[in-house]
Amino acid sequence: MDRTTATFVIRNGRLVLEDSICEGGYIYVEQGVIREIGHGESFSRKFAGRSITVFDANDQWILPGFIDIHIHGGDGYEVMDGTIHAIEAISRFHARHGTTGWLPTTLTAQIADLDRVIHVAKRSACRFHGGAQILGIHLEGPFISPKRCGAQNPEFVIPPSMDILKHLTSIAEGFVKKVTIAPELEGALDVICWLTEQGIIVSLGHTDATFQQTLDAIAAGALHATHLFNAMRGLHHREGGVVAAALLTDDVVCEMIADGHHVSPEMMRLAYRLKGRDNLVLITDAMAAAGKADGNYKLGALDVIVQDGVAVLKEGNHLAGSTLTMDEAIRNMVRKVGIDLRDAAYMAATVPARELGLAHTQGSIAVGKRADLVVLDEGLHVVATWIAGRQVFAR
Repeated sequence: MDRTTATFVIRNGRLVLEDSICEGGYIYVEQGVIREIGHGESFSRKFAGRSITVFDANDQWILPGFIDIHIHGGDGYEVMDGTIHAIEAISRFHARHGTTGWLPTTLTAQIADLDRVIHVAKRSACRFHGGAQILGIHLEGPFISPKRCGAQNPEFVIPPSMDILKHLTSIAEGFVKKVTIAPELEGALDVICWLTEQGIIVSLGHTDATFQQTLDAIAAGALHATHLFNAMRGLHHREGGVVAAALLTDDVVCEMIADGHHVSPEMMRLAYRLKGRDNLVLITDAMAAAGKADGNYKLGALDVIVQDGVAVLKEGNHLAGSTLTMDEAIRNMVRKVGIDLRDAAYMAATVPARELGLAHTQGSIAVGKRADLVVLDEGLHVVATWIAGRQVFAR
């Protein structure tokens, strides 16, 4: 099997398109781009006698590659290790679980450490390393609420600073795609306005903002919510907080960690009913322990213990990221929440591609788009992953 083949056909698959399932379908890929999609009955007529590599999907599901806009680590490595080796190991690990693009996500840390991670991620993004493509950086902090640190290190939390932000975005040279911020902090609204003007996604997270403070931030351009329900002021019958504002504002796109621990299935169902598939995006928030056994780990400088796949801080018992993978998130949404596989795929691929401004090339199975593809078996486990027509994983 030639894993670098850029021209090939995948046949006999159940194609998960944006609004339909194409049974017995095929996808013709040429030089890494989807050139044709069709039904099985026309396959032989079009490709008989041609010298071309054919992959038989054996009636399994074919989905668009997942795009995870919130990953801290995996396979024993984390983004804050600040090395090419770590970043690329994380990329390869998540590709084995169907992720074809991702945003390395920082922790609240010293500015020098953030500088290093930005430089390393930029360098790695220019290389083919057999893993998920690095699409930019997500800065989760350091402009967050001390009251809602969660598993972030409170030692490095600082007030919003335009100078620091301009420094980080300047060295990133357009590579910072998303910033999580607590909007109630002094100076936050000015920062939100500036980030919005730069075309950077502003996401509300690790925040104790009230309903009205959240609406003010939304008006300033913050149209994203980091891991909805987690590390933010929750719903109360006399104060809706961030959660109510995010759920009730149509334009706000909400991330959801669909592991069943961070958010219960009934609350995921509630969010889905209120936001629909167009304004929910599945994330993993995966940390280093993803893909590894239970035991002791680090999240930045903080000690974490993982038991039964659930990661918590040793001190404070806060959830500390997750051990989730995107294929498991898909399974949970279908089985535990009860949504259609098309909608789960839409939230895992189409919405994040749109949010990153990549909808014209990625995020769905369509003619003219890049061949970022995932084959799932009947149990919705990954069988194979292609990125731009290059096979990076085969089970």
